Amino acid sequence: MAIFSDFNTSFAVHPVKKDISLKTDVDAVKQSVRNLILTDKGERLMQPNVGCKVRSLLFENISAQTILLVKTTITDTITQYEPRAIVENVKVSADPDNNNLNVSVLFSLINSSTVEQLDLILERIR
Repeated sequence: MAIFSDFNTSFAVHPVKKDISLKTDVDAVKQSVRNLILTDKGERLMQPNVGCKVRSLLFENISAQTILLVKTTITDTITQYEPRAIVENVKVSADPDNNNLNVSVLFSLINSSTVEQLDLILERIR
């Protein structure tokens, strides 16, 4: 039995139920964490404080201070808006040749001691 569940944001249809498929447990929390990191503050209607300001940091010069600020911002966002996850560590490494940051979020679910990992590549689009 799944403890956590969210609808699949790809809107894939479940082959048997003919309804939107669900993400459960770890996959649901990973999807939520990814959405929080990739959502800017002010982007969600009626919830202007939800989100992370990481996108604006991608246009700063890549330095140790910027990387620390990205780590802190991601950790604070997950801690504040995703109660199902406990952040263990956030690793950020710069890839200046490709103008992006490689982010690895290590977290555990509140009902588990197993550490899960979510890897993202944050890149400038404009």
